[in-house]
Amino acid sequence: MNIPEELKYTEEHNWVRVLSGGAAQVGITSYAQTQLGDIVFVELPKVGQALDAGQAMGVIESVKAATDLYSPLAGKVTAVNDELEASPESSTRSRTETAGWWRSSRRTPVP
Repeated sequence: MNIPEELKYTEEHNWVRVLSGGAAQVGITSYAQTQLGDIVFVELPKVGQALDAGQAMGVIESVKAATDLYSPLAGKVTAVNDELEASPESSTRSRTETAGWWRSSRRTPVP
């Protein structure tokens, strides 16, 4: 498996990739995807939605369980991976860690 060095990981099995211009991309780890099994439903945050760190940002449902997804950082959602809602199983198809990204956000500066 290819695990990019630029990813930062959380205890909740999310990853964050810092992008240029203060943006960040968020997803769940390959480990979390493997533990969930076959993904059957995904609910993503809405573009434009403001999220606080630790706030629920969506839901992922598999044949094994359904779980809330929590935002690892504060920011305003600028994009979501529409392919995941249309084809939830696509998040587990690829062997790359970042294929199943969830959302991109403009990060909120920490005072």
